[in-house]
Amino acid sequence: MDFPSFLTSLATSFIIFVVLMLLFTWLSRKPGNAEVYYPNRILKGMNPVEGGYMTRNPFAWIREAMSSSETDIINMSGVDTAVYFVFLGTALGIFVFSGIVLLPVLLPVAATDHTIRTINTTSNGTFSELDRLSMGHVGNSGPRLWAFIVATYWVSIVAYFFLWRAYKHVTELRAKALMSPEVRADQFAILVRDIPSVSEGQSKKEQVDSFFREIYPETFYRSMVVTNNKEVNKIYEELEGYKKKLARAEAIYAESKRTNPDALKPSHKTGFLGIIGEKVDSIEFYNNKITELTQKLEAEQKVTLKEKQQSSALVFFNSRVAAASASQNLHAPIVDTWTVIDAPEPRQLIWTNLSKKFYERIIRQYVVYAVVFLTIFFYIIPIGFISALTTLDNLVKLLPFLKPVVKQTAIKTVLEAYLPQLALIIFLALLPMFLLFLSKAEGIPSESHVTRAASGKYFYFTVLNVFIGVTLGGTLFTAFKSIEKDPNSIIRVLAESLPRNATFFLTFVALKFFVGYGLELSRIVPLIIFHLKKKYLCKTEAEIKEAWTPGDLGYATRFPNDMLIMTIVLCYSVIAPIIIPFGILYFGLGWLLLRNQALKVYVPSFESYGRMWPHIHTRMLATLILYQVTMLGYFGVKEFKPTPVLIPLPIFSFIFAFICQKKFRRFFISPALEVVSHELKEVPNMEIVYRSFIPPCLSAGKPDEHQFEDALSHVSKPGTSSV
Repeated sequence: MDFPSFLTSLATSFIIFVVLMLLFTWLSRKPGNAEVYYPNRILKGMNPVEGGYMTRNPFAWIREAMSSSETDIINMSGVDTAVYFVFLGTALGIFVFSGIVLLPVLLPVAATDHTIRTINTTSNGTFSELDRLSMGHVGNSGPRLWAFIVATYWVSIVAYFFLWRAYKHVTELRAKALMSPEVRADQFAILVRDIPSVSEGQSKKEQVDSFFREIYPETFYRSMVVTNNKEVNKIYEELEGYKKKLARAEAIYAESKRTNPDALKPSHKTGFLGIIGEKVDSIEFYNNKITELTQKLEAEQKVTLKEKQQSSALVFFNSRVAAASASQNLHAPIVDTWTVIDAPEPRQLIWTNLSKKFYERIIRQYVVYAVVFLTIFFYIIPIGFISALTTLDNLVKLLPFLKPVVKQTAIKTVLEAYLPQLALIIFLALLPMFLLFLSKAEGIPSESHVTRAASGKYFYFTVLNVFIGVTLGGTLFTAFKSIEKDPNSIIRVLAESLPRNATFFLTFVALKFFVGYGLELSRIVPLIIFHLKKKYLCKTEAEIKEAWTPGDLGYATRFPNDMLIMTIVLCYSVIAPIIIPFGILYFGLGWLLLRNQALKVYVPSFESYGRMWPHIHTRMLATLILYQVTMLGYFGVKEFKPTPVLIPLPIFSFIFAFICQKKFRRFFISPALEVVSHELKEVPNMEIVYRSFIPPCLSAGKPDEHQFEDALSHVSKPGTSSV
């Protein structure tokens, strides 16, 4: 990419962002769009806009985001969202403090070196102004390289400081959340898996009750044996579907009656897609179906609770200290029986995974790891081809008929500015759902854990396939003949490719934060979809609400995408320091813009009290080690004799990771007893706590206690409760 194309990419990306921001300001002032731009506030019963819609201006959201506190974020979106902003702030701090030294020192050092003219450029063979500002412009020996050695150490020291500070802060956030005086159902329950076979004459419920009542005679409340809910859930979902159809049919009939008092009741055909079969009165048909399915559901509930019990259970205690203690204890001498962990939130439970046996979970985990490894390995081939083929030179070689089009200066500039980056972004968008599916297939019991697992897989995929794959793909494709002639030159060629790809990554980062964040703020796509659904599809209030109700921040993909940017900026921070301001803009703008989204738009789908942080911290350290190894290899290729002084850096990082793990990680696995021993503001209603875990398919219909006698135990000691 030449310098004009680079400037074109930056300028057009910035213009797109400004246009999208102005569009957001205009659209968010319209009351009819409030459900799209302020859904979080609406769902919490708050006024969408304080001070009225007409007070909105292009900078109002910036002022509100900057003035909001961490407590505001927690109150609106939970601890996990606050932890995400700790991550953004940590990355921002690393790049700001690194840039304070690297930019004023390394840029002049590189720009004033005249030993290299056209080698190791940052723009794939064209000598531009950016080349003068990179390490590729510095000779292979000489005192100037000492500045880059010192800079490598400085970035590492800054990273250690901010990572340590962040871990302490997140630990405090988690502790404060867990010691909250509010009653939270998950703090009074544990999840028990791998329950052994039942003795003759004893039910599963009696086995679980007697086991835990004997160990915790004063604090055991009751248990809930997990059942196979596949059939009952199928009936429940069908019943709920007919209830929605009935509400829709009644709404259509009521609307038609307002305009025509003699309007007929809505009708439909009972065959395929409602286009064939017998024609029936919709309202009457749906009422009959609901009555039929309700009876069928109640019958299946009894069968499920009595005959489909699994080898896992939820056990409840009337003290959160007892529950926390039980979740950390070894309950049997054999590790594959009576396995206990603290219970996730009721909304997080993946019921189909709870009954997976100990060794089945281990086998599934290793199989999934193997599949992920193969996915990463084979994906690197198409990623490499994409990075190679989407450069104009290679594209013209393969498709000569494009040459007349590419010769047009304007078209060439635009294609060079956007084609490779857009192709890569679109290609990556196909992967996340597959990784979430694989993570769930491991037998993981909660949605938050699945998200953490998928996030880790996606991170390693993006780093190996995007950062390394793009770097190597384009280089090997263009330098294949020279490597074929001299195989020993592959290391030198790959090292030279690092600065040569800097411009691609500069443009990639700019495209991500200007265009990506512009679309995030403007919410054009959700707005269009909502209004289309509202006008043509939605007939009831429930359908309208379903059309605008947002999801969460999407941690499974958002964290890895941010980590990819951090990896790119960190690894190029010393080689091409000009990338640092782009990293600062990405994380600074992300912190500001997503703060607005967290306060007003996104609604968390789970709360794990910051449990994702150790995984984020580990991946940030992995990125730091990759940066240190990259610099060690690059200095080695330059044949700079003092290069071994960088060898201690990866060692320091591993020691730092070990210390952090030993000091902090245990608290993120199990709740500390000191934390949960704080008093509650009210005596917990254990019946409400208990019933919050009953799945909807079993709680629907008759709420009478007798229907739960088989799988759900009676109260151990009625009226007993304590903090």
